[in-house]
Amino acid sequence: MAIDKKYIDHFINVTSKAALASSYLVGKKDKIAADKAATDAMRSELNKIEMNGKIVIGEGELDESPMLYIGELVGNKIGPNFDIAVDPLEGTNFAANNLPGALSVMAVAEKNNLFHAPETYMDKIAVGQNIPKGVVDLDFSTKKNIENLADSLNKDVKEITACLLDRSRHKKIIEELKSLNVNLKLISDGDISGALLVSDKKYNVDIFLGIGGGPEGVLAASALDTFNCHFQGRFLFETDKDKQRAQTMGIKDFKRKYELNEIVSGDSIFCATGITSGDLVKGIKINGNKYISETLIAHKDSNLNKIILKEDIIKT
Repeated sequence: MAIDKKYIDHFINVTSKAALASSYLVGKKDKIAADKAATDAMRSELNKIEMNGKIVIGEGELDESPMLYIGELVGNKIGPNFDIAVDPLEGTNFAANNLPGALSVMAVAEKNNLFHAPETYMDKIAVGQNIPKGVVDLDFSTKKNIENLADSLNKDVKEITACLLDRSRHKKIIEELKSLNVNLKLISDGDISGALLVSDKKYNVDIFLGIGGGPEGVLAASALDTFNCHFQGRFLFETDKDKQRAQTMGIKDFKRKYELNEIVSGDSIFCATGITSGDLVKGIKINGNKYISETLIAHKDSNLNKIILKEDIIKT
């Protein structure tokens, strides 16, 4: 059953208001305050919507976060049941330091159709639209993935652009990509937006890979699903505590590789509103008592994926 299109405007409003709230703290060197502002605003707007929503990916467990914690119920308790994944402020360092790419992000799916990801790392790989299944795979070597992708895109290997987080844990992958003469786009933070760069040729990114946050992987997968992209993820459990938490969430095989349709299924809606301008969308602009926001919106059932420019009055 599809999610009613009326919810598109509701969810755009949620991420727009969260982005606006956080925008007042851009460049203030306080990422915790910026994140809290976005979280408070997002929760307030979610609770105005006619739905029975459940946070399946949020700001952490109940004992870690008082708002938008995993398992929290949101909405006015009237209407359809939704699973909701949120990242009120993706790129906390971007916002704190007034750097490009801070976003407010959420994904919504029908009940029990969105993977409940544990707070742990995930090894990920994502490629763009209409790449056949099996061209890239987490179990392939970096060299094989790049060569297969180049063949599929009818490009030379040196024309491939790969995006990944600039982390010491990726030293080996980066060296392999450099030896292949691949173009590198290294990002300091924001692996949701990094993964989304494969969704459209205009971003000039052919593959996203490497290790990042598990919850962020689910959010990215939710978006990529609406764009007909390919994604795989495998959780990385470093401690017994990580494994115990995963077991309570129903994960039994700790080495399992998850395909996109195992992470999100059925209909879904994805929203990402810019806080500071980046590759995907422009940031919040305030002019007197009005503000302008840009939101990347994608709805799987209606094949909608576009950027919405919205002007609204700032309510005090």
